[in-house]
Amino acid sequence: MPSPADYRDLPYVWSKGFYRMDQAKLRKQLSPGTQLVIGDVKQTVQNLVHAPDPIGFVAFDLDYYSSTMQALAAFDLPHSTRLPRVYCYFDDILYPEFACYNPWTGELCAIREFNEQRKEVKLCPLHLLRWMRPHPEPWNDQIYVLHDFQHHLYSVNLTLKARPTR
Repeated sequence: MPSPADYRDLPYVWSKGFYRMDQAKLRKQLSPGTQLVIGDVKQTVQNLVHAPDPIGFVAFDLDYYSSTMQALAAFDLPHSTRLPRVYCYFDDILYPEFACYNPWTGELCAIREFNEQRKEVKLCPLHLLRWMRPHPEPWNDQIYVLHDFQHHLYSVNLTLKARPTR
């Protein structure tokens, strides 16, 4: 990891040099056809404009507020680069407890600022997910959905046929 940019990167939790990896060893373990993208997220996220398929899910495990903000720029790319609703998992909003996550630091701060800066695209928690699952788990609270209200498919009805009224 790079050095924290400021207090929003939670320097009391994360530090430069965390999560070192052996790239050669990792590459040997990857399945054929798997693409490993290494680099500054601010630069690599722009390459998504060339992806053959639209984004439908993103796992944000960037630890820092600053890196998360840079990754969220993927949702500023043309509508064709994503589905109208993109499921997102935010790793660093629950653990560790001593991080004292809040809307002014870390990934939660990035989500809040992202929503404040955009009118037509919003990140929202998947409301009551834990109560729709047969076995609720903590990760249920880490799932958000990006709503792209201007996407040409956003208002397409998802039900196969009309449901009877109750």
